[in-house]
Amino acid sequence: MGFFSASRSLLRRSTTANLSSRRWYSGSGSISGIDGVTAAGYHVSGGPSFMRGTVFWEPNRPLTIEEFQMPRPKSGELLIKTKACGVCHSDLHVMKGELPFSSPCVVGHEITGEVVDHGAHTDIGVIKRFPIGSHVVGAFIMPCGNCFFCVKGQEDLCEAFFAYNRAKGTLYDGETRLFLRSNGKPVYMYSMGGLAEYCVVPANGLAPLPSSLPYSESAILGCAVFTAYGAMRHAAEMRAGDSVAVIGVGGVGSSCLQIAKAFGASEIIAVDVLDEKLHNAKTLGATHTINGLKEDVVDKIKEITGGRGVDVAVEALGKPLTFMQCTKSVRDGGKAVMIGLAATNAIGEVDITRLVRRQVKIIGSYGARARQDLPQVVKLAETGIFNLRNTVTRKCKFEEANDAFDDLNHGKIVGRAVVEIM
Repeated sequence: MGFFSASRSLLRRSTTANLSSRRWYSGSGSISGIDGVTAAGYHVSGGPSFMRGTVFWEPNRPLTIEEFQMPRPKSGELLIKTKACGVCHSDLHVMKGELPFSSPCVVGHEITGEVVDHGAHTDIGVIKRFPIGSHVVGAFIMPCGNCFFCVKGQEDLCEAFFAYNRAKGTLYDGETRLFLRSNGKPVYMYSMGGLAEYCVVPANGLAPLPSSLPYSESAILGCAVFTAYGAMRHAAEMRAGDSVAVIGVGGVGSSCLQIAKAFGASEIIAVDVLDEKLHNAKTLGATHTINGLKEDVVDKIKEITGGRGVDVAVEALGKPLTFMQCTKSVRDGGKAVMIGLAATNAIGEVDITRLVRRQVKIIGSYGARARQDLPQVVKLAETGIFNLRNTVTRKCKFEEANDAFDDLNHGKIVGRAVVEIM
């Protein structure tokens, strides 16, 4: 059994009260939202005053399900009843101790859900755009909207997001919205802390989700697809007719395949070490596949492209070897786009002389721009250009989150897994 594996009974035993007696929000009630109400006294009218959330305590220790006071949104924030949350390698990096993050925390950062309340003094425009009961999808980068980069339209570099959320596990007033029910102690938030029954999300990080799109599959729009869109649209500046290679075709990499196809790529080369993932890549738009255990990746890519290399190569694993393969796979003047997170202090090597002489561009891309890009990502799914159902290959229950992360850690998930919280 892997170090994330835990039985469902273990997860259930972590909960401290009888959950069967709770009354759930039905969508017709309202929340007080009155200044001066303490977090402990904040609750959904006709519904619960507390919720369950999964807690990461320390590396190599299974997640536990704990009870929390109902999280309370502040101005410009919305309380969301979470319907689904994706299982992502970014969370896994935190859980394995490869990326430092404040703990204890609630992980999970690609969500769909229903709007339950607006924070006091929230702008009327936000309330009209996201009325109570509306369906939403959340982006993992939740821009503040006011910093230097947000004003310039580069929300994927939002200063507040990195200074507060990624550095401290809080929202942009320097405080978390999550407090344990048993003792009131704070628990930090990875993005919105989406692997919980409710979460607080800044309005800038949300987009309406059409009723035609399912909650479960649509959860991946906020990270896997969002990240792929940002890589192709902004970092690669991909154009119709470009040849593209994607190294690592898990959840994010397989999304890159579909985005490349949507943008009109002439050749789409999928690279992985698992034949099952490569077979799935064919269904998502790959015109060629390469198993990195059986063939030399760089040589094969050049063979496919007539010896030149691809216009755009995307690295979606965050490993030194695949970093090097990515840079060597692009043509002269081509773009190598890095989207895979690596363990802290991991170093990638590059041929400096070739980089200089042949004008190879190496570009990092962390996500996309929530206010301008997330609605476009939703539209791709709504029109069927992006196939959500083929990308999400596994759904699991809230109590099965540890098993899903353990399988992700061992490469057993083809595409993307989603935790259903409904």
